[in-house]
Amino acid sequence: MRDAPVNPDGEAEAWVVTPGDYLATRPGHFRLPARPVSLYVTARDGCRLAVDVWLPTPLPAGARIPTILVSTPYYRRFAMGEGATVDSSPNVAYMRDLFVPRGYALVVADVRGTGASFGRRDSFRSPRERLDSSDIADWIVAQGWSDGRLGATGISYLGAAADFLASTGHAAVKAIAPLFSVWDTYADNYFPGGVALNRLTQKYDLGMIGLDQDNRTVLAQFAAFNHPDYRGPAPVDDDPDGVLLAAAISEHLSNFRQTDFMPEFRFREEGLPYDPDFSSASFSPYSVAGQVRSDVAILSVSGWMDGAGYCNGAISRWLTLNRNPRHLLLGPWDHGARIDISPWRRRQPPSFALWGKVLRFFDEYLMERDTGLRAEAPVHYYVLHEERWHSAHNWPPAETSVVLYPDGDGLLGEGASGAPGEDSHQVDFSIGTGHHTRYERIAGEDVRTYYPDWASRTATHLAYTTPVLHRDLAIAGHAIADLWIASDQPDAALFVYLTEVGADGEEWHVTEGLLRCLHRRESPAPASCRVAWPFRSFRREDAAPMQPGKPERIRVPLLPVGWRFLAGSRIRLSLSGSDADHCVQIPHGRPPRLSLLRGGDRASALYLPVISGNATDRSLT
Repeated sequence: MRDAPVNPDGEAEAWVVTPGDYLATRPGHFRLPARPVSLYVTARDGCRLAVDVWLPTPLPAGARIPTILVSTPYYRRFAMGEGATVDSSPNVAYMRDLFVPRGYALVVADVRGTGASFGRRDSFRSPRERLDSSDIADWIVAQGWSDGRLGATGISYLGAAADFLASTGHAAVKAIAPLFSVWDTYADNYFPGGVALNRLTQKYDLGMIGLDQDNRTVLAQFAAFNHPDYRGPAPVDDDPDGVLLAAAISEHLSNFRQTDFMPEFRFREEGLPYDPDFSSASFSPYSVAGQVRSDVAILSVSGWMDGAGYCNGAISRWLTLNRNPRHLLLGPWDHGARIDISPWRRRQPPSFALWGKVLRFFDEYLMERDTGLRAEAPVHYYVLHEERWHSAHNWPPAETSVVLYPDGDGLLGEGASGAPGEDSHQVDFSIGTGHHTRYERIAGEDVRTYYPDWASRTATHLAYTTPVLHRDLAIAGHAIADLWIASDQPDAALFVYLTEVGADGEEWHVTEGLLRCLHRRESPAPASCRVAWPFRSFRREDAAPMQPGKPERIRVPLLPVGWRFLAGSRIRLSLSGSDADHCVQIPHGRPPRLSLLRGGDRASALYLPVISGNATDRSLT
């Protein structure tokens, strides 16, 4: 593997004060209590919700402090076996250890139908949970230790819960930090490009059976929940014998099943047959974006390998809530920043002080400390293969594009060929991308290396490769595959991949994009879901089958990335019609034959978003 440029820090030029430096200036002056206070808070409909309250120790008499609320379906805390050697709160320990010693109260709630809370779940991210969070906020501000100021944060589901809390308009909410979380559950999570992720649906369903029903045999399949010291959800303090806990778990047996629920949403924003007012919008934060007060500060965080489209969600949130104090952070991370995804990483765990960024944000907007954060650029993003952070005042940061064109003999060139041609690809529904991809971590699988066998995975793709690059090319944002495609079937799925081929032949997966051809029609993005890439509504009225054999122009946005292609490498664009390891067949049992047109007046092209400062007036090859 060829070395990337040496850059041991990669941060200093992008910040006035780096997150790591800020964290070093904010040591904790309080202790954690040995255990939280745990009790039931009663929601407006009488449902009892289990919450843990972590307060700084010792808290002076009469002191009032800000609170951060975390709402989770993954257990606020485990009951533990005697002599346990692991933390009982793996889902929130990093937040507890960050905030509480530094003067914040942390309240962690099991959402209804999960953990020790009563009730049942009628939906993924049920709208009922949104109202529950407002009720818990009412309870918090009524406590003697509360100063009446409230924030919310969390990763994934927990981050979306922070969005939903802000949308209640509760007066106490001052700042939220949704981390690695969706904005549009349909497009960012379960149907990227309109293509259903069937394996994710199956794995999530299995995980929720294990958690909601306290089925430890099932949980043994999940690395995050299978430690032998874990003994199910912790009961509240007034339930030492677990009688109330058992009653709550019995109610969970009626929870919805993800494998039955998610396939109901064939089209975005289409109501259920039994509830016409309930659609995919009902469990997507964008649907209530207009109810977020403009004074609520927003920190939106994601990573380049963050699931099916969570990075799109972070960007769309930032673009949509443009009246708010807002910050956007996009790094070299997978879902939840468990791993630094860079092939050139110095170590597997991220070295970037992400929690320094989160702490500084809440210190500024919730604790009302003067941290200097407002003097920083609002956008920070990482460029892989350069291994350096960049700052910007807007997204996308790229101001121009380099355009490359598929040509004969599998070439990808800088000029469109005058002679028209086409290449065909017979889709094979047995072809997949393996089990070390962006999709595993969102399904609860403990992946630590990404696309290690990428060269063999792309060998069957229809591919176009540039000659050797004579200079570096740095990109940031969404590459767009602007394709002319024909199919011998009325529907197909397009899987488009971008690869860097090193001078020694090693191949690195850069990014990818999915699109179901049924949803090829573009439409203006609504004000609640602003984007910086070609938008599809995925609604029934915009869906249409293709006419077999008729070429159509289809623009496929690839997921955003910051990447530097080095001189001596080559850039490859490749196309497939299947990912058997993650996605449904389209159309079922009818593998299409795809044709890509090139040259002439129907020339397919690849648009790469070039970072300002990169020369675009000189040849790449």
